[in-house]
Amino acid sequence: MVLADKIFFSQSVFTGVEEHTKAGAVAIKENKIIAVGSIEEIKSFIGPNTKEYDFGNRTIMPGFHDAHLHLMLGALLTHGSVDLSGSTSSADAIKKVKEFADQRPNNDWIIGYGWDHLGWGEDFPDRFEIDRMVDDRPVLLFHAEFHYSWVNSKALEVVGVTNQTNNPSNGVIQKDEHGELTGILIETATGLVADKALTMTNQDKTELLESFLEEAARLGITSVNDLYVNSVEQLHGPDLFRLFKQFDETGRLSARIHLYPILDDNIENAKEMKNTFDSEKLKFVGLKQFIDGVVTSHTAYMLDPYVDKSKTRGSTALPKEVIKRRALQADKEGFQIRFHAIGDGAVNFGLNIFEEAQKVNGVRDSRHALEHIEVIDPNDISKLKELGVIPSIQPSHLALMPKESHTTRVKKEKHPYLYPCKSLQGEDIKVSFGTDFPVTVLNPMLEIYYAVNRFDYTGENVWNGQEKISIAEALKAYTIGSAYSVFRENELGTLERGKLADIIVLDKNIFEVPAKNIDDMKVILTMVDGEIIFSENELRVAENSMLLKGF
Repeated sequence: MVLADKIFFSQSVFTGVEEHTKAGAVAIKENKIIAVGSIEEIKSFIGPNTKEYDFGNRTIMPGFHDAHLHLMLGALLTHGSVDLSGSTSSADAIKKVKEFADQRPNNDWIIGYGWDHLGWGEDFPDRFEIDRMVDDRPVLLFHAEFHYSWVNSKALEVVGVTNQTNNPSNGVIQKDEHGELTGILIETATGLVADKALTMTNQDKTELLESFLEEAARLGITSVNDLYVNSVEQLHGPDLFRLFKQFDETGRLSARIHLYPILDDNIENAKEMKNTFDSEKLKFVGLKQFIDGVVTSHTAYMLDPYVDKSKTRGSTALPKEVIKRRALQADKEGFQIRFHAIGDGAVNFGLNIFEEAQKVNGVRDSRHALEHIEVIDPNDISKLKELGVIPSIQPSHLALMPKESHTTRVKKEKHPYLYPCKSLQGEDIKVSFGTDFPVTVLNPMLEIYYAVNRFDYTGENVWNGQEKISIAEALKAYTIGSAYSVFRENELGTLERGKLADIIVLDKNIFEVPAKNIDDMKVILTMVDGEIIFSENELRVAENSMLLKGF
């Protein structure tokens, strides 16, 4: 008889197989779950060296799996820049930037993130506002959605951008009516500054990866999907992946990382990476590309013209024929594809590509995904389900900025289809949840909170309440849904015999906490591969075989 190394028990065990919690226990041997069941069923796994942990009525569940984030960019910004998300105006934001700069006189660059002019009720700010407060060093401030940035004159000077500089592909160097630079860089134009501003040494990257893994453990995140981001090339790609591999080979990778580099024409490079990164902790899974931008800058690709800018429907990030050619080639070679698709035109285009891939290359278990889906045509909801496309959703995005950022841009008939969630679910469709970190904070409890409450920017009003989902549905989207999205539902995502022991414990029974208070919940223990990598307090090992006594 196999005896357990550790046994967790609680009156609230959420396996992810059922829709509710129940009293029971989880038995762990080395890095695997060897049994999940009632007290009676687990008794036989107790041996003289088994450690038993009693969590009372706190919820034991599978570890969170963030299905969409940008690991190193998020780590860099949250540990070395100024957070402007709470700013109330451009003046308030610049005041914070000035204070941050004064406290760091040795920083070559001043970096910030999270500002939103729509939340301030203002038009786009300009470079001169920053110049009046900080003009001796270059300043780069990422917008809340990371699809455009705000820089000062010094930053433009340092990288050599002038009013004669041509726009990069899928990017705009914004100019005023006189042809002068405003300091706003849209889409890939941000990279003109960011690639120089965010240059890091290997030691910098090592320290940031360590800090990310520590934070992930604290938040109960045991797996992540690290997706290509187009504004800062050096923060995602082979060089960084090799650092991940070093951590993996030396036993320092305490979260499972699933890699999604750029979908381009270099399929041979993708094949090489697939073979190079293929361990239980570090795995190349697929390829990612942008179909469009975001609604707030009118770069999201729409089926209809924007209400407030009737001469445009946005556009695709690359020529349609290029996106389609690359996707069909990658699908033919067996790669999973994830498309950034925010506008309903982008969603429709992405689905059409996936449909054609099935016709041209044959139907297979491809698990292609659409990221974000902030606007969708109702006819495409059924098409998404028919094709088996995974909806990858970030619930907190609906509260990232004022509702008017979308409702004033798309026609009223589309409002019920903004930020869908519930309607995207199906019997065979597994929605996956993530944060898009650093667009929003890394904390999974906030995503659960917004998924079940649907609160808007005010934190009080419900937005499209018909898209609310249950707590169980939200937890599944953040666990088994995300595991399914990387083809690992047989290893991860639920508490079942034979699966890897990636387990967390919450500070309360989440099914008994009022929905409006879920965002206050914490993780008190995180286990990866059978090893406890985080615990809020010193764990109490149950004495005198409390399992045998019962609860």
